[in-house]
Amino acid sequence: MTDPILSVRRLTIDIPLAQGTMHAVRGIDFDLKRGETLCIVGESGSGKSLTSLAVMGLLSGKLRRSADRLEFAGIDLMRQKPRTMRSLRGDRMAMIFQEPMTSLNPAYTIGDQLAEAYLLHRRASRVEALARAVELLGKVGITAAESRLSQYPHQLSGGLRQRVMIAMALMCEPELIIADEPTTALDVTIQAQILRLLADLQREMNMAMILVTHDLGIVARIADKVAVMYAGEVVEQGTAREIFDNPRHPYTRGLLRCIPVPGKTKPGEHLGSIPGIVPSLVGVVEGCAFRGRCDVAAPSCADPIPEQKEGAEHAWRCIHGQAEEGAPA
Repeated sequence: MTDPILSVRRLTIDIPLAQGTMHAVRGIDFDLKRGETLCIVGESGSGKSLTSLAVMGLLSGKLRRSADRLEFAGIDLMRQKPRTMRSLRGDRMAMIFQEPMTSLNPAYTIGDQLAEAYLLHRRASRVEALARAVELLGKVGITAAESRLSQYPHQLSGGLRQRVMIAMALMCEPELIIADEPTTALDVTIQAQILRLLADLQREMNMAMILVTHDLGIVARIADKVAVMYAGEVVEQGTAREIFDNPRHPYTRGLLRCIPVPGKTKPGEHLGSIPGIVPSLVGVVEGCAFRGRCDVAAPSCADPIPEQKEGAEHAWRCIHGQAEEGAPA
């Protein structure tokens, strides 16, 4: 059995505020192996991006991170000094950020920004670094790659900037790549191209990938495993097949009802929705945070919710947790 390249246990992120402490991420667990894709899904504010930044060691100094285990390729990330983390980032682990226009530096050319990580981590010459940049720009589908090196970010379209971000993340062939909603600002056609590109490059390089998204359509196309986050907590996780065919948490079911199903959803038919808003995470959070929006909530939902399991990987936090009628048990 292959050991996971990334193992997370009881990861917690607290944010001190004037009115108290916000428990933004509350004790989440997951494992990821080489070649696997884990999709973290949930509404905005559920803690998805903070989780990915915590893995990369990129949280603001005001945020407090703790974990029983946060281990990458046998390296305890909780105990590493900033210098060690800088040596890992961009080399063995890399991140594709959500908005390339704000992540790329407008004052530097595409070539300079692509070459930077390769020069730092591979101690190569500038000629070698630029040759690697041209190779990867071609690999991510950018035509006339060599001429792009002298261009600035504002001279490229949104789709091209996103491809540059992907090429930048792949410069040193990382073992883990984290993509934080990489298709948010792109049109549907470009979204499909970017997702196909990521999947192809992952297979080619045998990388582990975490994809942060709120789009279950994307998840259905690319995920091996899914972690559903709500109010800073993973409320359900399992293989993509288990999550889509046999969802056990009411929140997961609510998300699935919000997307059209080809062949089942009729034209003009209303899609599902989840009423209410995500509760405040400031102060003590007790019981199931979803109970205020759940149509099957009971008084016992205010008590601590134990994790339930089915099989090796499917787990959820709900006192009901029964398969929906007609779904496989």
